[in-house]
Amino acid sequence: MRRKRRPRKGGCPHHLDNDLGAEQELRDTRQCGDTGVVALRSGTASMTMSPGLRKLALATHLTLSVGWIGAVAAYMALDAAAATSEDAQILRAAYIGMELIARKVIVPVAFASLLTGIVMSLGTKWGLFRHYWVLISFLMTIIAVAVLMVETQTISYLAAMAADPTTSDADLRRLGNTLVHSVGAAVVLVVILVLNLYKPRGLTGYGWRKQLSTPQRNSKTSS
Repeated sequence: MRRKRRPRKGGCPHHLDNDLGAEQELRDTRQCGDTGVVALRSGTASMTMSPGLRKLALATHLTLSVGWIGAVAAYMALDAAAATSEDAQILRAAYIGMELIARKVIVPVAFASLLTGIVMSLGTKWGLFRHYWVLISFLMTIIAVAVLMVETQTISYLAAMAADPTTSDADLRRLGNTLVHSVGAAVVLVVILVLNLYKPRGLTGYGWRKQLSTPQRNSKTSS
């Protein structure tokens, strides 16, 4: 036997399953306020944002993602100059400029893009682990941010050597560059962008389980 609680005023109805002891299992999907739809099951929550909030989050995420690619392109231009030039002044300017772009632009934009991507995934029907294209994009972004944080140490060393007036021209020419990493980062970001644009089909195992459980939840709700 189940005992139903009366709906709370201004809120969503709760159901108490006596077979589970004191544990509450929330199975209904209801419209809760103006912020969106909240679906709860066995203590697990997923939120779908309202259309206006979703558009704002999407615009923010796209701006940051495209800005990340643009910042990497600007960094690559200086990186290419450092890799090909023999002029000491150009090398000093390139190394110092690379650090400024990396630390002041790329790193903040990368973290902001990662955060807004998570918000978009959890706040829309796509979810974070339901579709392969979302999961792959998320993992590639995590790897890109991790490599970026490691690479900033090398970039800071190159900039410090370039800013040191005691560094000779010959030493500057032997410093090297990070062109391989910057080109690789650009390729990864373009792949992520393509995945987000085309959204190829394919559900993960978790996504299939969630999809199969939806009719069951709907049938229990209607009954």
